[in-house]
Formats: sequence, C-alpha cells, structure tokens
Amino acid sequence: MVLNKKRYFIQIAYDGSQYHGWQIQPNAITVQELLDKAMSTFYRQPIETLGCGRTDAGVHATEFYAHFDVENLEESKVLQAVAGINAMLPYQIAAKRIIPVHEEAHARFDATARAYKYYLHFEKDPFKLNRSWLVKDKLDLNLMNQAAALLLDYTDFSCFSKSNTQTFTNNCKIVKAVFEETDGGLVFTIEADRFLRNMVRAVMGTLVRVGKYEINLEEFKAVIESKNRSKAGQSVPACGLYLVKVEYPYLR
Repeated sequence: MVLNKKRYFIQIAYDGSQYHGWQIQPNAITVQELLDKAMSTFYRQPIETLGCGRTDAGVHATEFYAHFDVENLEESKVLQAVAGINAMLPYQIAAKRIIPVHEEAHARFDATARAYKYYLHFEKDPFKLNRSWLVKDKLDLNLMNQAAALLLDYTDFSCFSKSNTQTFTNNCKIVKAVFEETDGGLVFTIEADRFLRNMVRAVMGTLVRVGKYEINLEEFKAVIESKNRSKAGQSVPACGLYLVKVEYPYLR
C-alpha cells in the first residue's frame, strides 16, 4: 500500500561547539548534515530537513525545530523513531520528539517567537569552556538593563545586522531583554518575533560597551537610530549563545 507523503517537525537540542553551525556547508561538519544523515539511515529514504533558523558556528540550542517529509511509511513508525535516530547521532546532538504537522507547515516561516540566552562569566572556569564567555572587566548590571530596556522602544535593528543578508526587512519586535545574575556571571535573555543574522551577538557587544562605561544610554540610542552596523559594538563570541525557545501557533 502506497501512503501519502507526510510532513513532520523534529525537535532537537545540541552543543554547537564542535560544529560549523546548523546549515549544511561544503568542507565543514554541521548539525543539519549529521541529522539528515541519521534520519535518512533510520527511515531508509533520503531525508532533507529545513531548520527554524541558522545558528552560527559554536552557537548552541536547547530547543530547535526542523521540518521534513517522509514517504510510504506509517505515521506510528515515524513518531517512534526518536530513540533510533539518537543512536545514530553524536552525543552532542539529541532528538527530543517528532510531531505530525500539516503539509504546508514551515519550521522557519511559521515561527511566531524566538528567544535566546547569552551567558558570560567573570572568573576562569574550565567547566564553562565553549559554553560561556569569559569577561574580565567589571560590568554595571543596572546600566546594562536600562540600555536593554530601550530595545523594546525600537523596531528597526539594521545596526545589529550582518551586512548583505537576504532579508526583506530589518524590523523586529523585541518583547523581552534583560540581564540576570547567575552562578559566577550573568545571563542575558532576549525574545522577539524574529531576529536578524548575528543580531544577538551584536546587541550583546554593544550592551557590554554600556556596562564598561564606554558609551552612555543616549549614545546607545544613537547607535540604534543610526541603522549603521559600524556604529554598534563587536560581535561577542559564539560560545555563550543559546537558542532556547521557538514558538508556533500549532505546537504545544
């Protein structure tokens, strides 16, 4: 019996420190490449996933979704594949669940919200290597939170976007941006309807400049209003960045 092709989401988590980002690239090992290979082997047919975004080399994800299509296979066998797929994946990548979705569901375009966390610490710690950014300077937490709150007043974040990206707009609606103290350091949480390429790392680099008193709040606002990437701070290291939430109207 021939079954119709069906679409599914797979939820995964990964430590990105050993990979050259999510998206398949020539001459580099990526999360997508390894996931597609494992799923193709398990399902015994070519599987090509499309992810909810493109995390850069060294960036991590505690929640990441991709969609894929399967042909001629009963849904029960597709949904029960998590353990088998995990057995074929390296330990740094974990499949969490597989979810049936409608045939037009799209992991990237259907996402209504995303959230990232960025971790930094102040003292050398071997257990935070490749998972948090070591900052040796003292930072003014209160001042950085005042600057972070200003992000909610803007929508055009061209100044924090990597140049020459294939996007129709640099507008984003940020609904949360806050620093909190954590064990030996800080964690920055930012949530929005969408993010631009390299945006979170550029935002962090500029907020750290505020925390080091290199620019004040008015100058921070001027950076945003300039819409000029060269006015913002440098991108902070990828090791501290985690994609932690992706929301869809049809997933629970």
